[in-house]
Amino acid sequence: MQKKNIVFYFSDQQRADTCGCYGQPLPITPNLDRLAGNGVLFANAFTPQPVCGPCRALFQTGQYPTRTGCFRNNIMLPAGIKTLGSYMEDAGYETAYVGKWHLASDGDLNQAPVIDHTITAIPKELRGGYTGFWRAADVLEFTSHGYDGYVFDENNRKILFTGYRADCINGMALEFLDVRDRNRPFFLTVSQIEPHHQNDRGHYEGPVGSKEKYRKFELPGDLKALGGNAACEYPDYLGQCASLDENLGRLIAKLKEKELYEDTIIIYTSDHGSHFRTRNLDAHLNGGDDYKRTGHDAALKVPLVIAGGAYTGGQVVDDLVSTESLPKTILAMVGVDVGDAMIGENLLEVVEKKYPGRENQVFAQISESRIGWCIRTPEFLYAIYAPGMNGCASASADVYADDYLYDMRNDPYQLNNVVEDAAYPEIKADLRRRLLDWMEKAEGNRPVIIDSANYTQSCKFIEQMCK
Repeated sequence: MQKKNIVFYFSDQQRADTCGCYGQPLPITPNLDRLAGNGVLFANAFTPQPVCGPCRALFQTGQYPTRTGCFRNNIMLPAGIKTLGSYMEDAGYETAYVGKWHLASDGDLNQAPVIDHTITAIPKELRGGYTGFWRAADVLEFTSHGYDGYVFDENNRKILFTGYRADCINGMALEFLDVRDRNRPFFLTVSQIEPHHQNDRGHYEGPVGSKEKYRKFELPGDLKALGGNAACEYPDYLGQCASLDENLGRLIAKLKEKELYEDTIIIYTSDHGSHFRTRNLDAHLNGGDDYKRTGHDAALKVPLVIAGGAYTGGQVVDDLVSTESLPKTILAMVGVDVGDAMIGENLLEVVEKKYPGRENQVFAQISESRIGWCIRTPEFLYAIYAPGMNGCASASADVYADDYLYDMRNDPYQLNNVVEDAAYPEIKADLRRRLLDWMEKAEGNRPVIIDSANYTQSCKFIEQMCK
């Protein structure tokens, strides 16, 4: 049987509710919506790490960021770990990588990296096992803006581009389809940076005209209630998402033109979402934050559509799934069973309901804004943090305290923290136990979690003793 080609197309900082198939009222994602109508829509997909570098490290290794050491940005992939790219090439696939890499520079945050490829070519040994077509920059937001910039090719040559960035990055993916080896199946990764904000300008840079085109936007419930900077940034943010969808449509059209579409599986997702400066404003912030780095759905819930191969029929999967499963799932598509060498599950088995007794829950690690962890079930979100520890400096802790608990049966937008509410002790205890079980599996040790009220009282007692 002929092996399927695979396109792994992912955006940066895209909320699920920007997409029509997830309830967006404006026509932002018609191409993705059609893809979902032919494939499988995962209605409740969540990222395991709402920070760019750590999530990308997981996508490439199938390992928790605290296992690989890539728990925050500015940490490169470790040597000696077998990556998704290497597995795919061993399986006979031609690989191609286009866009943002974010895994080849190393050093302390907010300082110049000790190993710095942020604006220079990434050496072959730091490309995560991808030896073929390469059009990438380590930190694409440093080498480009919404319009114009540069990446590097497989021979370390600088490739300048002019025009809207998402269009240009997608154009390089189309170029690969013209020059690929027709005797081999291909694995093409398109890592777009949109709709990430432009760091040096502090602004979401949509295509020219976005503010007018999407002026009749409707803010999601959490942003409407909490404010932040969404009221002024959301039209450009939607413009970025619409541009991504137009480019997804161009890629699909190219696959059809090349008579490749029927033999290709397309995966569309994002590394994490955006809370538009509405979360992490509490006293537990210990590190840095702007648009992500939280366990709230605004940052964790992402689009996930898979279409092609066994993923057909316009199915909607309501079970909670984590994008931590994508590396294992991709390898399963090509007949490679990695077993326990990678975390997560084969999502096809979730679609086909082959997991008897599967617990409907997902987990995430939070870094940079704090050292935190959370568990998300259909009804509840429970999170913890490490008191007094900087999320940019350490990956884990021995002692944690309650951060927040939301009952989404009554509070769908996660606005009312009931972590100290007397009505929820049994629910919190159960979620805490499940979270500790997962942390022990992920970290290899079982920390202690204390009640936030007890921690607050202890701090006040210590302050009084020190006076």
